[in-house]
Amino acid sequence: MGKNHGCSKKSLKEKVVQIYEAFFRGEDPSCGNPNFWDELFLLRVNVDFIEGEFERMNSEELIRLKDPVNSLFYHSVCALKADHQIRIVNALQTLCALARGVYKKTHGDFGFDVINLLVGFDVAESQMQVLIEYLTKFLTGGYPACLKSLVLKFLLILVTATENVSQNTLLEYLMMNSVFEAIIQLLTDPQTRLVHGYDAILLLTILVNYRKYETANPYIVKLSIVDNEVALNGYGQVVSVALSEFNRKFAQEEEEPQGGFLTTLTSMVGNMFVAEENGMETKSLRANDAVLLALYEAVHLNRNFITALTHSLTDFCGPSTSPTPVSSERTNQGPTDITDIHTPPSNLLVTFLEFSSIVFQNTKTEANIQTAKLCFTILICIAEDQYANSIMHDINMVFKVQLHRVPMRHRKVSSERRSPSRPLACAILDLMVEFIFSHMRKTLLLELFNRCLGIIHRLLCYQKKCRVRLQHNWKELWTALINLLKFMLSHESDLVKKYNTFQLAHQVINIFNLFITFGDTFLPSPTSYDELYYEIIRMHQVFDNTYSMALRYTTTGGNWKDSAAKLTNSLVNIRAIINHFSPKIDSWAATNYISTLTEEQVLDVVRNNYDTLTLKLHDNLDQFERYSEKPKESSFFTQMVRSVVSEYQQSLNFTSLEQQNLLQEFSTIT
Repeated sequence: MGKNHGCSKKSLKEKVVQIYEAFFRGEDPSCGNPNFWDELFLLRVNVDFIEGEFERMNSEELIRLKDPVNSLFYHSVCALKADHQIRIVNALQTLCALARGVYKKTHGDFGFDVINLLVGFDVAESQMQVLIEYLTKFLTGGYPACLKSLVLKFLLILVTATENVSQNTLLEYLMMNSVFEAIIQLLTDPQTRLVHGYDAILLLTILVNYRKYETANPYIVKLSIVDNEVALNGYGQVVSVALSEFNRKFAQEEEEPQGGFLTTLTSMVGNMFVAEENGMETKSLRANDAVLLALYEAVHLNRNFITALTHSLTDFCGPSTSPTPVSSERTNQGPTDITDIHTPPSNLLVTFLEFSSIVFQNTKTEANIQTAKLCFTILICIAEDQYANSIMHDINMVFKVQLHRVPMRHRKVSSERRSPSRPLACAILDLMVEFIFSHMRKTLLLELFNRCLGIIHRLLCYQKKCRVRLQHNWKELWTALINLLKFMLSHESDLVKKYNTFQLAHQVINIFNLFITFGDTFLPSPTSYDELYYEIIRMHQVFDNTYSMALRYTTTGGNWKDSAAKLTNSLVNIRAIINHFSPKIDSWAATNYISTLTEEQVLDVVRNNYDTLTLKLHDNLDQFERYSEKPKESSFFTQMVRSVVSEYQQSLNFTSLEQQNLLQEFSTIT
């Protein structure tokens, strides 16, 4: 019996290969057999053979095979209406193989030729409409998880077929026949979110980026107006679990003594998720940018998403998704909870801040710099949102945020494991301070520093506007900003050749001016305001040298003349403070025969001489240019989407083992 069964399987395989070979010879094997197509889709698909045949063809042969390919595509779509689910899965796998085969063969010459070769111009619109209707039905109906996974895989094959998504004109049919509602339904339901959440948000993110700067994209419009709290929380959970997994693995490797810190960073940052293969070895997947891009689109487009971002996960914890495509074996393991009863309250923003603190540690490669830039961009969008700020500054909503710190020669490696529960704005400020302290190097990451200071500025503007007095160690921020000025002074000759450090220094001084002019409205106490003046006076040499440097460049001309002039003008009040208090401090010391004053003695002099200080009111200190993706960031996001698509293309491998699992699962259902 066993021998005959083996022969039967062998002959079936040979039969399907013979049929494929006939197709690729340009023949029609269905002639004279009215049951041909019903029988074909009961045979196990040989994906490797189909794709291999396309690879062997030259362009002329491919063009000659247009009619057979169109026929196979058409009948695969027709088979999706079958009652027999084995036919459906085989038809979908055939569509996957055809799409991959044709797209790979066109070697970047994308557009209408692909549509014609795959579907046929004359029937493309009606065919694609029918196809997408079936796909939507499978995603939203009571179908097995493995079928939904296969549908998502097929859709992802379509949307990632070209690295430049906007050149993939086949996506026009997904614009005309939206799968948005089906994706949202997957994210809304806890069970489907657990299995399909990651693929769902990846698909949505890529669709949102199709020709987003050229035409009205319905996915952008629909994502921007979603107000279903359950759906938005589901979206947030998918991102949160993915980022949490990365954070967990980083912490795990950081604690292992044998790997070392650099090994941890090399293996983790930019290779966010680790998928088990055969239970033996691990395979790194560069999926972090996909998750971050999904988070960015939600934060940027949908104001309602801020609720999901800042909402305590303990209120809606439950099943979510795996960050890697889930096999049918994995789906049988059941749901997993994000949190347990021993975990302190958390939310997506808490998880994202920890994730960002890890990403910021490794900015040596261009890819990791781009990831860091995306993190900063998300934080800028959050820092501009009024509702997000009200939550982040609420003293009644406190969270423990674990911020990882880079090892440096002058301090021990530590993370905020025992950090007190505080408003989230404190954690963001600490993260920005840590970035400043740990990134002062000659290859200055000017763009990242600009964003970092922009985030600090936005938080201070909110505090000034709403008179929020945040209990925070402001001295750490002032020290970081002064150290940044010192660094730019000490490396002036190297930096000014490549970077506009005057514009960066101007941002630093404007933050100080905001404290000087409005600090009494948002600093926690008069003592804090006194300490600000003390730090300015104590570090007066840095400000004096900054002024002298800027003044030199305003007179010598060059690229940075205008920026240097702005910097000198912005230093008016700081120089007034130094010039007003320094003589009085020196006089008091001389009168009292004291050579070195204590901090408290200096503060006494400051407090007693405020009345005679005259300051200039700078305009627009509490104003900032609101974030806009277009046109400044367009090229960045185009490249980021290319990177995400490329990573997915490399990870996509429809293995025979996966196919066998699919068929086994269907055999138990039907």
